[in-house]
Amino acid sequence: MSHDDQLQKAVLAELKWEPSITAAHIGVTAENGTVTLSGHVQSYAQKHAAEMATGRVKGVRAVAEELEVRLPFEFKRDDADIAAAAVDRLAWDTGTPRDAIKVKVEKGWLTLTGEVHWHFQREAAEREVRNLMGVIGVSNAITIKPRVDTAGLSDDIQHALHRSWFFDTENVHVTAQEGRVKLTGTVNSWQERQTAASTAWAAPGATSVENDLIVA
Repeated sequence: MSHDDQLQKAVLAELKWEPSITAAHIGVTAENGTVTLSGHVQSYAQKHAAEMATGRVKGVRAVAEELEVRLPFEFKRDDADIAAAAVDRLAWDTGTPRDAIKVKVEKGWLTLTGEVHWHFQREAAEREVRNLMGVIGVSNAITIKPRVDTAGLSDDIQHALHRSWFFDTENVHVTAQEGRVKLTGTVNSWQERQTAASTAWAAPGATSVENDLIVA
């Protein structure tokens, strides 16, 4: 059995193992470590969970996610109902600044806009609306407020990566211009790649992160 065949079987097993996913209609192909997910799921939350579960599998270098969300009839909601539920959910979330985020819904696809101070607030907003009934996709267009002082940003991120047992920092390089961060080099897994990006986003002053890390 080839490495790609083994990887395909491992991903299929992980998708079936993950209790939040109904994997019956998900197809998996693998080529040189790149895994493509196709088929359909019953919610946007399942679509996101499938991508995360795939990334956990050893040997996955990249994930191409082509899943379609097909809502069961009982899960469908009007755009106005989805928008109202999203606004209400965000208002109760202590992780997002009150009234900082705007919501638009078109045919079940939810778009978030606005400006926050931290990336974790941007992520929290998306996480809150991801599981709402009737949502078939989320576009997160929330921006991070720029800071005046971004000197030493690349060094701060490099030091944070060095503190983690995940990384050999000789293989991960960080550059920053104003608040724009770029990661280059190699890591050992797709999960390490995601963790490196999360570490960079946590730096005060980071307004964008371009993740060009390669899974070796």
